[in-house]
Amino acid sequence: MTTSRPVADAVAAAAQSPQQLRYALLLQWGTRIGLAVLVASFLGYATGWLPAHLPPERLAQLWSQPVQAYLAASGSPTGWAWYRLAHHGDVMGLAGIAILAGCSVLSLLALVPLYAAARDRWFVALCLLQALVVLAAASGLYL
Repeated sequence: MTTSRPVADAVAAAAQSPQQLRYALLLQWGTRIGLAVLVASFLGYATGWLPAHLPPERLAQLWSQPVQAYLAASGSPTGWAWYRLAHHGDVMGLAGIAILAGCSVLSLLALVPLYAAARDRWFVALCLLQALVVLAAASGLYL
């Protein structure tokens, strides 16, 4: 049985570059880890294995408050200070979100050596610029 030329061409076109494979692999593992942290934090919070920073009954009382009043009454941190409370089940979910948001940065930075070896300076610059934009947004800086 012989393979027709259009089928062979379609299979060859479907082959992925090393850059695409590396990006996809790192993104896949980053999303898996982020999702696992989200699930673990929810299970830890829901079952009581992890202490809550803000007990659920108190949370219901504070929902209707303005942000500043909520922050003052709950003792919740702002910005990146949440990481100090990551051992609490209700805050640990933010770690999962941070992993999900950050895994694209690691994936992009992992492409830089591949593009540099291929002397593709434009793609090196684009990867670095995209990573910089995401990091600047995550830092809370207003440019």
